[in-house]
Amino acid sequence: MAQDVKYNFAPGTDFSKYKTYKWVEVEGAVKPSPLVNDQIIQAVDSQLTAKGLTRTEDDKPSLLVCYQVAINEERQWNATSFGGYGGYGAYGGYGGWGGMGGSTTATSSTIKIGTLVLDMYDVEGKKHVWRGDATKTLNPSKNPQKNQERLQKGIAKLLKNYPPPVKK
Repeated sequence: MAQDVKYNFAPGTDFSKYKTYKWVEVEGAVKPSPLVNDQIIQAVDSQLTAKGLTRTEDDKPSLLVCYQVAINEERQWNATSFGGYGGYGAYGGYGGWGGMGGSTTATSSTIKIGTLVLDMYDVEGKKHVWRGDATKTLNPSKNPQKNQERLQKGIAKLLKNYPPPVKK
């Protein structure tokens, strides 16, 4: 499954006014391992910095940023059919023979679907201004470098529409 990315934002929001952001945690949210948590934060930081935002730890950021993850398992079924073939009948005095029936083999596997949801809140206006979510079949590589590259590409795709395009 290709990565499915969606986003939404509060209409009328002037995203150009946001200059700084601060990370906050969502109470009760499921978090990945501390290592993956750091990699997600670093990938988001890199994208937001490239878009002109500065991470801050002070009490007056423009935005609060947080994320949540979910991993769901789905059963996937695959069926393979082999068609039968017919015999030939009694034609011209020859005796016929029967064909062979087809068969279908079904297999199932469990796949993991991961979703990352990124939210941004306007501190001054105390409102939710942007949300993006990315969903993808998880197929981790044994190579940590490759996993990190996939994560960075996924975050870049997730934040492609931040700030949202301005309609003219």
